Amino acid sequence: MAMAIVLVVIVVASVLFHFLSPWWATPLASNWKQMDDTLTITLVITGIFFVVINLFLGYMVWRFRHDAPRHGAQRGHRADYHPENRKLEIWLTIGTAIGVMALLAPGLFVYADYVRPPREAMVLEVIGQQWQWAFRFPGKSGQLGTSDPRFVSGTNPLGLNPDDPRGQDNIVISGPEVHLPLNRPVKVLLRSRDVLHDFYVPPFRARMNMVPGMVTSFWFTPTQAGRFEILCAQLCGVGHYNMRGMVVVEEQAAFDAWLAKQPTFAMTLAKAAAPPAVAPTAAAGGATGMDPALLEKGRALAQSKGCAGCHSIDGNPGVGPTWKGLYGRTETFADGSSAPVNDAFLKEEITNPQARLVKGFGPVMPKIALTDDEVGALAAYIRSQGSGADTGTAPPESASAGAPTGATAAAETSSQAASSASGTYTTSNAAVVPPSASPKAATK
Repeated sequence: MAMAIVLVVIVVASVLFHFLSPWWATPLASNWKQMDDTLTITLVITGIFFVVINLFLGYMVWRFRHDAPRHGAQRGHRADYHPENRKLEIWLTIGTAIGVMALLAPGLFVYADYVRPPREAMVLEVIGQQWQWAFRFPGKSGQLGTSDPRFVSGTNPLGLNPDDPRGQDNIVISGPEVHLPLNRPVKVLLRSRDVLHDFYVPPFRARMNMVPGMVTSFWFTPTQAGRFEILCAQLCGVGHYNMRGMVVVEEQAAFDAWLAKQPTFAMTLAKAAAPPAVAPTAAAGGATGMDPALLEKGRALAQSKGCAGCHSIDGNPGVGPTWKGLYGRTETFADGSSAPVNDAFLKEEITNPQARLVKGFGPVMPKIALTDDEVGALAAYIRSQGSGADTGTAPPESASAGAPTGATAAAETSSQAASSASGTYTTSNAAVVPPSASPKAATK
């Protein structure tokens, strides 16, 4: 009897919790109301089965309890055991099949539309890497150039083909924020440089896995202006929680003005190849006597190797410590020893990150191969973010400790894994092209 009451209470409490719960989906900000409708259908069908099955089970427990009165039998008589009932099995099979079809059919229709963008949709490429986002738009030509892991470098973190003329005017966004125009369809192309990621903006009801070695896609139309957070919806490593970005939806005129200020791929190549325009001068954060070209190389390496996904330059800690004011401070290790953060310190932690662990951060940074020049460029870039000795302040232990990750991020495995892949693909249609073949025209 008690078990029957418990089952009924569970059913009632579950239904009440669903309707009274404060946790609901974020307000819809795109055209994908079908996603909400599909979820509602799923909840209704599974909810009905949940209520009916558990109430039926509660009734059976009560009706056929051990001391229940029976016709022509004494109390305490055991219930009859019927191992087979063909009629019941047939009806259960039919009912289950209908329920499964009712669950799957709406989703199949919605998904077919989800991956079939309209012809007039603008193209946005999203690149995921532990633990950061990057973006690319077609230029005036309206086409995306080809890309390949072989081309990934400090000055070309997205691996774009420098010999493809269609990619020269592509607009490259290396930061975590991207802008989109209001009420205009967007075809999103997704690729990963390392592990499985998932591009997800909850208010858009839009998400898709990013699978290494292939290009996935979907489309949506933003219907509300505002700022919407980008999340990674796949557990992609220890820094997964920190892999966030921002989509800014605005009017077309504001979007065009923002886009016009962003650099093209040709501009980034020219900037990397150009000699220093001025003599060595003061760098950011009070560091002096630094070569601007060296700092730019360090900044590019921090992006291409994934350091920016774990280390901020604005004082906010992430998977690794912030680089703001790191240089010149004294770091304490897990064994109680300490050492000042100088060039020798940074070189040791970059080239041999597991040798000693800094208090407050785990051993998440792998050992990777870097040239002495690259190590020097990264160290110079870290030094340019300011000196703890200059400021005379020390950051919180959780933010400033952690030299094993104090020079480059644990995410640096990403570029190494990606560069082992072969073949060139055109990101606009995911067509595989042999490395020796000339790039084919990209299509939307």
